[in-house]
Amino acid sequence: MAETEALFREDAYLSDTQAAVVRVNERGGIILDRTIFYATSGGQPGDTGHFERAGGERIAIAGTVTGESKEEIIHIPAAGVSVPEPGEPLRLAIDWERRYRLMRMHTACHLLTVVCPFPITGAAVAEDDSRVDFDIPEAGYNKEDVTKALADLVAADHPIFTRWITDEELAANPGLVKSKNVRPPSGTGRIRLVCIGDNAVVDSQPCGGTHVRATGEVGEIHIGKIEKKGRENRRFRIRFGPLPQ
Repeated sequence: MAETEALFREDAYLSDTQAAVVRVNERGGIILDRTIFYATSGGQPGDTGHFERAGGERIAIAGTVTGESKEEIIHIPAAGVSVPEPGEPLRLAIDWERRYRLMRMHTACHLLTVVCPFPITGAAVAEDDSRVDFDIPEAGYNKEDVTKALADLVAADHPIFTRWITDEELAANPGLVKSKNVRPPSGTGRIRLVCIGDNAVVDSQPCGGTHVRATGEVGEIHIGKIEKKGRENRRFRIRFGPLPQ
C-alpha cells in the first residue's frame, strides 16, 4: 500500500503543486507521492480537477477517494483519458471554485454544531445544500433563531486553525468527539483537531476535512429546513444566501 503525503491537511488553500506518480492500480486509479486533492471522507466529497503532463496534455480527474487506509489517496481519471506512467512528474490543479465552496460549507457545518451542541448522527457536505443530523429529544429550535446564531458566529470572524493531539489526549478528553456513532481513526499516534476562535474558545473537534481560515469567509448562510428523522433525530439543512422571506 502506498502512502500519499496529504498537503491539504496543513494548507487547504494550495490549489496547484507538483507531484510524481507512485503507481496506477488495476482500475486505473492514480496514486501519487503527494497531493492537494482531498479524498472523500467524513461527509465531504473528494476533489475534482486535472493533472498536467510534461508535454502539456491534461488528465481530467473526476473524483478522489481513499484506498485501504486514509493514507492511500486514489485519484480517479475521467473516462477515456490517458493514464500516466509510474515515476512520471505531474502538475496538479484542483477545481478551486468547487473546493472553496465545500470549505465554506464544511466550516458552516462546524458552526452549526456549536449552535446545536448535541450528538451528531450524520452529516453530508455539498456545494449548495449540506446537512447535519443531531440526536435532539425535543424540537426547541427554529430556522430563524439558528440562522441568527450562525450569522453572529460568521460576523465575529473567528480564526480557524488545526492542531494535533495524541491518541491518549483524545482518550482523556472524550467530549471533543461530537459524533454519536463514529469515532475518529486512532492508532496512528495523532489526531487532527479543527479549532475555532482564539485558543479554540469557540470549538475544537477531530476532523480531517478542509476549512476556511476564519468564520467570516463562510459568508451568508441560513437554515433552509429542519426535518424530523425519527423520534429523537433532527436534520438541519444549511444553504448559502439569506433566509428566504
